[in-house]
Amino acid sequence: MVQKAKILLVDDRPENLLALEAILSALDQTLVRASSGEEALKALLTDDFAVILLDVQMPGMDGFETAAHIKRRERTRDIPIIFLTAINHGPHHTFRGYAAGAVDYISKPFDPWVLRAKVSVFVELYMKNCQLKEQAALLRLQLESGQPSADGETVRKESVNGGLLAELSARLAAVEEQAEALTKQLDESSDTAAAATAVHLERKLAGLRRALDALEPGSAGSVAFPMSD
Repeated sequence: MVQKAKILLVDDRPENLLALEAILSALDQTLVRASSGEEALKALLTDDFAVILLDVQMPGMDGFETAAHIKRRERTRDIPIIFLTAINHGPHHTFRGYAAGAVDYISKPFDPWVLRAKVSVFVELYMKNCQLKEQAALLRLQLESGQPSADGETVRKESVNGGLLAELSARLAAVEEQAEALTKQLDESSDTAAAATAVHLERKLAGLRRALDALEPGSAGSVAFPMSD
């Protein structure tokens, strides 16, 4: 069963949160509400999120300040932030949003379909990255700590069986194929931030593929795992 991604919705107005939930419910992911910047930061302490939708105009800690705190934290600084604002003070205001670390800046009222499409891209990138980390973790487990096989024997670094390598290679190939299709789709769009994230994911996939190739019988050289971020 595939675990759902979490999307953080931050707005001080309950009616706006309700509207966002109605728009994004079709994505069938877990939507988490936060009614203030402080509440959002608290949620980010314990949960991992695929993307954050952050209102700019909030009493107390506004969206810019909230984003600054998010980007300063090691755990959360790479989470994509989409700013939502009901005001538009021109290019300077938009630049401030990008300078605060946003990947996108959308003015209200916005097109529900466009917002849902943008969020879905970041959710898909997040899910692909999670799959990649799972494959790397499985490989490390088998190579470094050993794991009993069906017949009770232990698989060690010195004797990785061909069946395990074949299974890992097949799983990785499926992720590679999906990532390649996603990258092609993003190359045709104007969403440069999402495209850059997809390219980063493909580099990680390439590194893991090299690691698997190095384990094939007859290969030479040491194995370096690419998932230390």
